[in-house]
Amino acid sequence: MTQVSISRIHFPVTTLGPGRRIGLWFQGCSIRCPGCISVDTWDAGRNLVDAADVVDRLRELSGSCDGLTVSGGEPFDQPDALAEILYGWRRHSATPTLVFTGREMQDVAGWFDVHPNLVDVVMTGPFRSDLPQTAALRGSDNQTLHVLTERGSAFRAYDRVAGVGDRRLDVMFDDVGDAWFAGIPARGDLSKLRRLLAREGHSASTSASIRETVR
Repeated sequence: MTQVSISRIHFPVTTLGPGRRIGLWFQGCSIRCPGCISVDTWDAGRNLVDAADVVDRLRELSGSCDGLTVSGGEPFDQPDALAEILYGWRRHSATPTLVFTGREMQDVAGWFDVHPNLVDVVMTGPFRSDLPQTAALRGSDNQTLHVLTERGSAFRAYDRVAGVGDRRLDVMFDDVGDAWFAGIPARGDLSKLRRLLAREGHSASTSASIRETVR
């Protein structure tokens, strides 16, 4: 039975593709882009679960969802588990699947050759804090949206300049009361949030700032 490191699963996510989507974040990233806001997902080997249990959880959440978005972490650091989960999902749902990867398309093309039609849309390329962020659904403009199937055709609408609504964030709370954000914020938005909360006597930190503190 395949084991997989998962950071979190959440529904609904409305900021990472059209509609109300299930968000699945893999745990572990070997790319580690400078400036990444999700460094809590970098460490590999944490939160190990059976891939079959992940599929079961996705099915439980799928009743009113419009698709599945997979991010991380780096999903392609665990390619076999990624395939097993997506095959299980595809047997249950015909909704479009989006995968974010920090790798370039040529680096993951072999996986797609082995598993055709499993992913409908893939966003490729590392986050580059030194490049502009003007396009929708991207952290930096070097990232490329690939629509692989007709089922993913609605995602072609994201090949455009980002509007104000594209920088919205979903807020979720875990079992210990920590707040998590899903989405692709504009540069500096999380720093603004920290300052606003500080004015009200609250403290907040991103996983990136926590890592800097404990080094």
